[in-house]
Amino acid sequence: MKNTQTLIDLLLERAESPQQSVGYRFLLNGEDKYEDCSYAELAHRAKVLAAELQKRKLEGERALLLFPPGIEYIVAFFGCLLAGVTPVPAYPPDIRRASKTIPRLKVIADDCQPKAALTSHAILKKVRPLLFVTGQLFKMKWLSPQMAPEKGVKNWRKPHLSGSDVAFLQYTSGSTSKPKGVRVTHSNLLNNLSHIEHNFGHTTKSQGVIWLPPYHDMGLIGGILAPLYTGFPVTLMSPLDFIRKPVRWLKAISDYKATTSGGPNFAYELALRRTTTEMAETLDLSSWTVAFNGAEPIRPDTLDKFTERFQSSGFSREAFHPCYGLAESTLIVTGAEVGRDVESLSVDDQALNQDRVKAPRPDQPERQLISCGAPMPGLEVVVVNPRTLRRLDGDQVGEILVRGESVADGYWNNPRATREAFQVFLPKEDGGTGPYMRTGDLGFFRNGQLYVCGRSKELIIIRGRNYYPQDIERAVDGVHPALRTGCLAAFGLNEGNEEKVGLIAEVREPRGTNFDDVVQAIRRAVSEKIQVKVHCIGLVPKDGVPKTSSGKIQRRLSQAQYTERKLKLVHQWHEAGKAGLN
Repeated sequence: MKNTQTLIDLLLERAESPQQSVGYRFLLNGEDKYEDCSYAELAHRAKVLAAELQKRKLEGERALLLFPPGIEYIVAFFGCLLAGVTPVPAYPPDIRRASKTIPRLKVIADDCQPKAALTSHAILKKVRPLLFVTGQLFKMKWLSPQMAPEKGVKNWRKPHLSGSDVAFLQYTSGSTSKPKGVRVTHSNLLNNLSHIEHNFGHTTKSQGVIWLPPYHDMGLIGGILAPLYTGFPVTLMSPLDFIRKPVRWLKAISDYKATTSGGPNFAYELALRRTTTEMAETLDLSSWTVAFNGAEPIRPDTLDKFTERFQSSGFSREAFHPCYGLAESTLIVTGAEVGRDVESLSVDDQALNQDRVKAPRPDQPERQLISCGAPMPGLEVVVVNPRTLRRLDGDQVGEILVRGESVADGYWNNPRATREAFQVFLPKEDGGTGPYMRTGDLGFFRNGQLYVCGRSKELIIIRGRNYYPQDIERAVDGVHPALRTGCLAAFGLNEGNEEKVGLIAEVREPRGTNFDDVVQAIRRAVSEKIQVKVHCIGLVPKDGVPKTSSGKIQRRLSQAQYTERKLKLVHQWHEAGKAGLN
């Protein structure tokens, strides 16, 4: 099975081999209503769609995938692969949020020039009126799987593809720049999937529960392709069903005896806040052996509080599995060891703000960091000075570089960005090896473990000291009941030839809120916990803080919209003394 060259080979072999009757189960309401699909059924439905795509002469072209989460999305993904069409997963257009979803979709379409868009009948009916003003979106053929006749399957022919061919384009989240399409090949995928299987300890007896969006690498590769690679069943649900009622995620783990599940740190925070002790007593989480945590900074207090809340439900702290990865390296880069307690490190806070890693000093601020584990076998990870590219030892923070078979060969139709990100060589003094891929993330190694500190492009540098925006945001989160948890963005602002701290935050209900109290609480929290002053604060209504389609805070866009006065501010405070309504 592991000698397959492409995902096509993998699916067809799984479809023909004895396996569980259910490969994928999708919870239609996040709870008790579901749709099942075996690997054999998936292969058949995908062939029917593939035959129609080939009939329309789309082989060798690209096609947007614009489906809500569900079995139909998986069918469309593999239908494209079986037709020799490159799928481009994207967040489906939401008419209620057209001003946010349509522009991103247009950027992706203008970049990769797809000839078709695959979507559901329901979405197609709603989106048609908007297409005439959207350029490339208007020019594409819009199709749904229901348009493919069953009898056409006899005309399907297997495309001639190799491991070096692009399997799909994974567009980056756009949290620090315009989205770029990562060229993920079949070889990249199969290599990374083997790493996930080994690192997570997956076997055919494993069981998955995944709520993550299928449009992004963690949801698609970790949630849909990894179970297929090993051959174990997975229960899926919509991220909206999880967000609306987080206990659904934990209940699915309990009901289906899942061994593998997880998400970014915020998922554990949300489940913790919205699941009462009484709810926890109804759950059995003893089967959960791999609770992966990645995609954003991991908070030590989240792990502690989650364990405390759910240990009576059978959850073990050793199940936590911190990991680090990114789309440019397919998915996983480093991961902890399954079954061992999370490794952490206490460091001097002031030294870390100066890119140095030192033991804490008595009576001085310290910070606890969580290890993201060791590099996957065959992946080389180094930490370098971002300016000189010289290697750094474990006592210094630098930029993380990666190379290996999982690393993609570049961005779609973007040679300049490809050269800058994927074709980096170390200087001669360090052997001149390469090419490496620049992650843009900052971190350091200690005892073979990688510790990730933040994004280099988001650093706020004030008088030679580094301040990580997520630390400022964490200091502010929850300091006033009017603030929405997890909905704030800290960023740097250049004023008077000096960088200063700016921050925007969402308020629950602007009417009746004492904005002066909120501002004072924010200023006090940052001053006491981070030892830096906030220069300006913008308060915005619900959904006012820019986020990516995967829920990541867009700090650079927040900065740009604040300085360009494009935010819908309900209150503004400035260090110079000006405050009031916008």
